[in-house]
Amino acid sequence: MNILVTGANGQLGNCMRIAAQKSNDNYIFTDVAELDITNPEAVKKAVKDHDVNVIVNCAAYTNVDKAESDAEFAEILNAKAVRNLADAIKENDGTLIHISTDYVFGGSEGNTPRTEDLPSNPTGVYGLTKLHGEQQIAESGVKSLIFRTAWLYSEYGKNFVKTMLNLTATKPQLKVVFDQVGTPTYAQDLADAIFYIIENRKMDGNEGIFHYSNEGVCSWFDFTKAIANIAGNKDCEILPCHSDEFPSPVTRPSYSVLDKTKFKETFGIKVPYWTDSLQTCIKNMAEV
Repeated sequence: MNILVTGANGQLGNCMRIAAQKSNDNYIFTDVAELDITNPEAVKKAVKDHDVNVIVNCAAYTNVDKAESDAEFAEILNAKAVRNLADAIKENDGTLIHISTDYVFGGSEGNTPRTEDLPSNPTGVYGLTKLHGEQQIAESGVKSLIFRTAWLYSEYGKNFVKTMLNLTATKPQLKVVFDQVGTPTYAQDLADAIFYIIENRKMDGNEGIFHYSNEGVCSWFDFTKAIANIAGNKDCEILPCHSDEFPSPVTRPSYSVLDKTKFKETFGIKVPYWTDSLQTCIKNMAEV
């Protein structure tokens, strides 16, 4: 089977590279230099030339704050480009695996973990454009699996874990919000899950939207405390604060814990607890 991975130089894309090393399938890793997914003809050509059976779309506009002033390009990358991928792989009778986000629930109320059928209510451009991407997939009629995830981090690129490792190692004191609650997701865990689904041919008959993050619940404050403790950064005083102490152009979800019941029951994959995965990631960083 031929699998095309877009956004291969990002966090999840790099983790897909690692997972795919164990496969007998043919993985084709692309980023913008190799394939401009905003160009529908280029996408169709790549799919036909490589006889692609599955696209794993790891490409996205993910700068939540910048998206507010860059809405047009965010829409192009998060929605229109997704339609290009959907149309191209549908012509090849293949499957699109797409990554979405907890931000589609940006304005949802209550403290019950979010299920896939909960009405979406994004509060900013990023969440809205990601929702539009999901809608484009649905409208295309392509066979698809959409995985909504949250708080993604890894050994690669810029992410919250890397930032906090640096700040807790260099600052005497740090304030971190405690009124935004969710679950961190180690990108390698998500990549391994996607790889397992492809490797075991669990796509057909299981199309739909699924939620995936690590197990457990925490605030950004709790997340930071865990990062510092695992890294041994004991000299930084970490204090909880409210979100309004850090003004932002977009309102972030106050509660975005994702219910993973559907994912676990459908695919039979055990989901690691967030602190266990965090330890693995920080250990890997220390060994580089």
